[in-house]
Amino acid sequence: MRAHPRGLSEVKVVLAPDSFKEAMTAAEAAAAMARGVRAVVPDAEIVEVPMSDGGEGFTDAVAAALGAQVRGVDTIDALGRPVTGRLAMSGGTAVFEMASAAGLELVPRHARDVLNSDTRGVGRMIRTVLDAGADHLLLGVGGSATNDGGAGMLAELGVRFLDHEGRVIGTTPRALGALAAVDDSGLDPRLDGLRIEVACDVDNPLVGEHGASAVFGPQKGAGSQDVDYLDAMLSRWADVSGHAELAEVPGAGAAGGLGFALIAFLGARLEPGVDLVSRTVGLAEAVCGADLVLTGEGSVDAQTLAGKTPAGVAEVAKRHGVPTVVVAGRVRSDAEVLLTTGCVALVSNSQGETVSLTDMLCAAPGNTERAAATVMRLWTHQSGPAGPAGSAGPA
Repeated sequence: MRAHPRGLSEVKVVLAPDSFKEAMTAAEAAAAMARGVRAVVPDAEIVEVPMSDGGEGFTDAVAAALGAQVRGVDTIDALGRPVTGRLAMSGGTAVFEMASAAGLELVPRHARDVLNSDTRGVGRMIRTVLDAGADHLLLGVGGSATNDGGAGMLAELGVRFLDHEGRVIGTTPRALGALAAVDDSGLDPRLDGLRIEVACDVDNPLVGEHGASAVFGPQKGAGSQDVDYLDAMLSRWADVSGHAELAEVPGAGAAGGLGFALIAFLGARLEPGVDLVSRTVGLAEAVCGADLVLTGEGSVDAQTLAGKTPAGVAEVAKRHGVPTVVVAGRVRSDAEVLLTTGCVALVSNSQGETVSLTDMLCAAPGNTERAAATVMRLWTHQSGPAGPAGSAGPA
């Protein structure tokens, strides 16, 4: 790690983690890191910048930057059951993550059924945004339980899906097997005045071996035959939609193909979620003049390079000449590729004991605090005597 040339009381540390799935929100992770930093360098200037790449925590991270309050709105989950979505408004700008309506975590593992799930709940939340008079929507599209190509969302906004007899059909993947035509003449005209920016944490196309069904279907409970059916259904949907050329756009396969529907019918602009969030929360400004950046999330591996928060934060810090340390619950061996992005170290917050997943999740805040303290001890050892040492335990 780079030695700090000034006195330790002048150290500036930026804490920019994503959420640690099922254990801590991004804000809670940043707070835990802050406690660890202060245990070693009490007078350090600490800047907490909770992050997201478009999935869990997106709404909270962006709302905090905009000074907006998050409120509950009535919607439905991927199976059509009533749930309360989370929406933030600041002036004419609305913020929400599709996972608060059609997220995988909203459906108990035993009830997950991707063939009978859709994104209608997302469409209802967009209608709420339109009813509120918003002209700008920041939408996070990670963590979905769906693989309907965004058909459910579009149906709630006025698009009709028809079979060979001209009858309206449902929008779950199972129902879309009968798709023959699409009628978008009833699409809500207010959408013309809504600029939609989509925070996308993947760059997969809609179909094929790297598409939504093949890559993410199994995570949602799809077997091998289901994956084949889902991929064929999405290919048919793209052809019938009249926008087949957009199926190859990076991110079209995000959230089970929701990305495709957003760009094809709503004119949305997709970009890496970490870039959108970094710009909105002012990460570059926070990093400017810093001596060290800590980031992290629940698990890191080689795929973290593909648009995930730790890689994005490290890239921003690298542009400002600031080293980054990644703290994660699980650090896979192939995560070492992150050391090419500006990361100088990868630190697991696991204590090494064999414990249950429940216990590990409960211990995450304390373990993250101790890991951050260990990072600071190693860093300050190169910089000169640290403040009071205290026992932080192993990282």
